[in-house]
Amino acid sequence: MGSKANEDIKKALDNNDPGLAASITTKYLEDTNNIQLNIAVTGESGSGKSTFVNAFRGIDNRDETAAPTDVVETTIESYPHPRYPNVILWDLPGIGTTKFPADQYLKRFGFEKLDFFIIVSAYRFRENDAKLAQEIKKMGKKFYFIRSKIDNNLRDAERSQRKYDEGETLQEIRENCIQGLEDQGVTSPQVFLVSHFHLHKYDFPTLEETIEREMPSLKRDVLNLDLPNVCRSVIHKKKEVFSSQIKYYALLSAFVAAVLIPGLSIAADAGILGWVLKTYFNGFGLDKKSMEKLSRHSTKPLGYLRVVMKCVFSGKNVTKALVVLLLRCLPLFGMWEAAEEGLGSIPTLGSIIAASLSFLTVYTFSSSALDSLSVDAEHVQIQALNIQSTR
Repeated sequence: MGSKANEDIKKALDNNDPGLAASITTKYLEDTNNIQLNIAVTGESGSGKSTFVNAFRGIDNRDETAAPTDVVETTIESYPHPRYPNVILWDLPGIGTTKFPADQYLKRFGFEKLDFFIIVSAYRFRENDAKLAQEIKKMGKKFYFIRSKIDNNLRDAERSQRKYDEGETLQEIRENCIQGLEDQGVTSPQVFLVSHFHLHKYDFPTLEETIEREMPSLKRDVLNLDLPNVCRSVIHKKKEVFSSQIKYYALLSAFVAAVLIPGLSIAADAGILGWVLKTYFNGFGLDKKSMEKLSRHSTKPLGYLRVVMKCVFSGKNVTKALVVLLLRCLPLFGMWEAAEEGLGSIPTLGSIIAASLSFLTVYTFSSSALDSLSVDAEHVQIQALNIQSTR
């Protein structure tokens, strides 16, 4: 998609049509940011699937938008991601709680729109789980087995075993699950041990990496942005996605600047960069609402988390006025203003100079902000989750 957009932009510029180039760039960014991702989560009542849906969306069970965890579900429910509404988690009833066999179950709930399946169990995976997996495989969809409530199992093992070893206990649980699924006819099942309340522990980071590796590239970017920040690698992947979009925001800025209408470029760039900063805040979970949720979940005071945020934008409401104020600190800003005011008399050369300066300003500003905010995101997660500062 990116290469097609690049070709269309080049063609528009070759035809001396910056307006069309700007329109193509805008549409590319809109399409990229609105790619649909549909994730199905299924399992028997009490398996913890609703809690998984909530944890994956970065909210706790008490949130007003949370999937209910105390009801017996017999119908499908959808739960959009709070920051990325184009990412939807579908909470499906376990096949054992319905009257439909595995093949009819998928048809009943419209499997065609679903990108992959998460099959959750709090104990051993049952025959129905295996049958469902086999039907999903026949239809060319990916599926992953989640063995939930691992923290409970580890506590029980620690209390009952004379020589408790966490690693050995986890491996035993994993091997038992795999063996049970293989006995039911599932070939090489992928089983991940997860604690919904401590996603940074156990196999959830490995689950993220596995799903990402097996997703188409465009869907992969969407997945990376909506994943909870449970480790540094997730934050780095989000940074890569954001970084790949910077040139398009800078190009959009350049096309506007080339018009050479005094004041238009600065106003447009303030709007573009305001949007970019808000996107970074949301993606890294550094917006006010996300920080408050993280504070509640980690039981760390909000002020304690904010103290490690060093970026000049951190902790502030992103407004056009703030963006313009920060832009004035850039060495290029004076040249940029002069270009808007004084280059109108030489249209062709003036447009090229103004567009170049505007491109460089937006690119430099966005790159610097992304570097700083990604570092803040790492520091906040280290403080909140007590994770190590190395990978």
